[in-house]
Amino acid sequence: MKTKNVSVLYCLACEISVCEDCMNGEHAEHPTDSLENIVDQQLAALQDRVDSAKNRLPQIRRAVQSLRDILQQLNSQRSSIEEDIHSSFSELYKTLDTRKSVLLMELEVTYGLKQKVLQAQLDTLLQEEAAINYNCSLTGEALDGENKAVILQTHKDVGERLGDLASQGLPLQPEENDQLDLMMEIEGLRKSIHNLGTIVTTNAVASQTEASGEGLEQCVVGQPATVVITTRDKSGGLCKTGNAIISAEVCTPDGSVADGEIVDHKNGTYEFQYTVKKEGHFSLALRLYDQHIKGSPFQLKVTSSPDDSPPTTTAANAASTGSSDGGARKRSAKSPGSRSRQKGVRRGGSLFSTPKKRVNPIEDDLIFRIGTKGRNKGEFTNLQGVAACSEGKILIADSNNQCVQIFSNTGEFQSRFGVRGRLPGQLQRPTGVAVHPNGDIIIADYDNKWVSIFSSEGKYKAKLGSGRLMGPKGVSVDQNGHVIVVDNKACTVFIFQPSGKLVTKFGSRGNGDRQFAGPHFAAVNNNNEIIITDFHNHSVKVFNADGEFLLKFGSNGEGNGQFNAPTGVAVDVNGNIIVADWGNSRIQVFDGSGSFLSYINTAADPLYGPQGLALTSDGHVVVADSGNHCFKVYRYLQ
Repeated sequence: MKTKNVSVLYCLACEISVCEDCMNGEHAEHPTDSLENIVDQQLAALQDRVDSAKNRLPQIRRAVQSLRDILQQLNSQRSSIEEDIHSSFSELYKTLDTRKSVLLMELEVTYGLKQKVLQAQLDTLLQEEAAINYNCSLTGEALDGENKAVILQTHKDVGERLGDLASQGLPLQPEENDQLDLMMEIEGLRKSIHNLGTIVTTNAVASQTEASGEGLEQCVVGQPATVVITTRDKSGGLCKTGNAIISAEVCTPDGSVADGEIVDHKNGTYEFQYTVKKEGHFSLALRLYDQHIKGSPFQLKVTSSPDDSPPTTTAANAASTGSSDGGARKRSAKSPGSRSRQKGVRRGGSLFSTPKKRVNPIEDDLIFRIGTKGRNKGEFTNLQGVAACSEGKILIADSNNQCVQIFSNTGEFQSRFGVRGRLPGQLQRPTGVAVHPNGDIIIADYDNKWVSIFSSEGKYKAKLGSGRLMGPKGVSVDQNGHVIVVDNKACTVFIFQPSGKLVTKFGSRGNGDRQFAGPHFAAVNNNNEIIITDFHNHSVKVFNADGEFLLKFGSNGEGNGQFNAPTGVAVDVNGNIIVADWGNSRIQVFDGSGSFLSYINTAADPLYGPQGLALTSDGHVVVADSGNHCFKVYRYLQ
């Protein structure tokens, strides 16, 4: 049977395919076309749409990459700020702990001084009371009896003594008081801490941010021009805070850049002020977070006179899409690569910082630093004393690692020696180190309460001061080869011969010229005068070789020539005195009479709690940076 050939049409009104029979029914009045033509048309339309969609892919990919870059940078910024927060608060904790330690030590010293005076007065009165009672008791027995001979003998033996006791002047009025107060300005500190730090950001986006002002189109050679930048968020709303990162550059076709600066008005608007020094056509690029703002880059004409006709750039500038660089570029760690400078943004200082003008700074830089916290070679835990010798060596008393480490003047590790223990030849808490002219290494051992002498190779030879010393901290050697020991606990300076024989001693606990409150280290000048740092009295004292007081300088504070617990001390060839100011974390220089000269510049790598200090054989300053578990060497101008 022969099949009927059915022609398939496409109903344009109903958008379905139909046969000829259907066209005689419900689709009779509808427009139609052949299905083949319609399929061809829709294939072409689909292909156009596929091509159009694919053409969007590069833009999407660029946008995706841009967002990934921003997200990566955002994450990096968050990590960096998180690290800064931890670091800043760690420094604050250290500062608070340091201040707490200083206050507790000051309390102990002040209490000790008062208690000593009152206890001595009490002991005197109690002795006198006992003597009176005893002699009165003897006399009473004689008086009760009727033996005249006993009475005569008692009068002879006791009467005069009773008369002396009755007439003797006694310290009946208190010679000290019981005041021990603590002044803590906590409230202001709490408020400062409550407001300490802030996370700075804006919601500004480049695609919505606008620029205005005549400086967008034209300017005159040598005359300042201004552009106002108004930041907006993704919805076009005005941003009302500052601190956005904006860069600007004015470039010629040959790449030269004009000078300018950006002023942050802190209200979401910024001014770019610039000056161009020659005529011509320039490109003015304004970027927010490294992305062109709306209309950027702008076409700028620079003329020699304000009367020259302005260029017709408004339409061109308005038509610019601001995306000629294909999206955002990853922000570098430094400021944008133009010569414009962003002003008006200042980072908050430390909670405890008190900016002071430091006069006559020695413009010397850190040469190198050696060490981290640890127990291996070249690592330290609470390093304290420092010494240097003419053979070009630096010696470090590594206190908590119970050893001495030796380095070259250039910082190369050479050797170390020391065995932990309380026997002769062992080290328990080495705090001071010095080198004798004969090459022997002299070590003050605070916990063992003696000074040990080792050969230059680290072989034990002898000890001195055992039974006399209570807590030796620093050691030095004078012009006669005598060993000077600063007994921190006894507040006394001992001078020994290397054999151990005591030459002399001087000093006691107190605030007087010949007294100390926790002395730390010693140095000797060319006149054989002994220079001692008096930690809790916040001063430096100078004595002759016999222990006679010569002078003192310094007071408690942060200004030039003031100290907050001085520690290390050294003397240069000119007699200038170099002092490590522990509580203020700095190094000061004085002349031989104690007049302030300058600071050693430690800004490149700030100190934290410097201890021992010495001058190397090549004229540099080496300091034990105990809080940072390293030693540092600085250039020093003698």
